[in-house]
Amino acid sequence: MADKTSPKKHGKSGETREDRLKASLKANLARRKAQAKARATSDDKVGKDEG
Repeated sequence: MADKTSPKKHGKSGETREDRLKASLKANLARRKAQAKARATSDDKVGKDEG
């Protein structure tokens, strides 16, 4: 509880936290795009094999 009231490295840690969040969001988006692309290509292959 004492940690919340005492400011520690307030300016720099905020920027680095935002940078970390931005980087993880970008990585997550790239991973989701890759998954969606893989699903789309696998769906195309399945459709062509059946028909």
